[in-house]
Amino acid sequence: MWNSRSHFWKGVSSLIPNNRKALIAGNWKMYKTIAETEAFFTEVAPLVKGVTHCEVVIAPPFTALRRAAELAESVGISIGAQDLHWEKEGAWTGAISATIIRETGATFTIVGHSERRQFFGETDQSVNKKIGAALSAGLRAIVCIGETLQERETGQTEAVLNRQLVNGLAGLTEPEFSPIIVAYEPVWAIGTGRTATPEIAQQAHCFIRGCVGQIVSPTVARGLRILYGGSVKPDNIRGLMEQPDIDGALVGGASLQAKSFASIVHYQVMEAAKF
Repeated sequence: MWNSRSHFWKGVSSLIPNNRKALIAGNWKMYKTIAETEAFFTEVAPLVKGVTHCEVVIAPPFTALRRAAELAESVGISIGAQDLHWEKEGAWTGAISATIIRETGATFTIVGHSERRQFFGETDQSVNKKIGAALSAGLRAIVCIGETLQERETGQTEAVLNRQLVNGLAGLTEPEFSPIIVAYEPVWAIGTGRTATPEIAQQAHCFIRGCVGQIVSPTVARGLRILYGGSVKPDNIRGLMEQPDIDGALVGGASLQAKSFASIVHYQVMEAAKF
């Protein structure tokens, strides 16, 4: 059961027009060399150039950030990093700071992706520090939250999402929320071929918006863009985007191919589009 917070917000948000601009972000993970990055942008450029109905972001590996930023500039695509460190500099072998990321031309960064939490020891506290570092460097942060299959099956979804929001966003002021996007990624639907139905995703997004309304303010919650990330593909994006609290998608595997990613970007004309 979803508690009174989501029920309360559902009643309030239904009275408010949705003026949030959609955002489609592609997370390439540990794929693509610089040469492969160049090939991707050559193919995708004519498919997405001039898109105005949504914002488009690509997050390539660190090594391809600068080249991707150069190639994306004329297409209208923004570039983001897949992670960052919270310190500006220092003896942190293998880490990349927000300042270094910003210098490449990237303007976004993903923070707290489930794979970073699961395999690299990311915590809500380190997510909080990374958000602060991103904002200080002028980066926009896509902050990922989500529950595992075990947590969902044992009824902990709400508690997990609330904890990740409360701890991850701790100390942020209302003005600091304008560069922040939240991505709901149910861990049980990432890379498994399983996808939350649009209704399940909407329920989670509604709950998240209600949490932010209480943690920060209703004004911030109304304007907050919440993306869905969990095996997003061309054949399920339209149903997801029809939900009132889903403002875009964080796309994994389907973002590696130009045609499939372009199809997702053009979700509003999926039935007619031919790529």
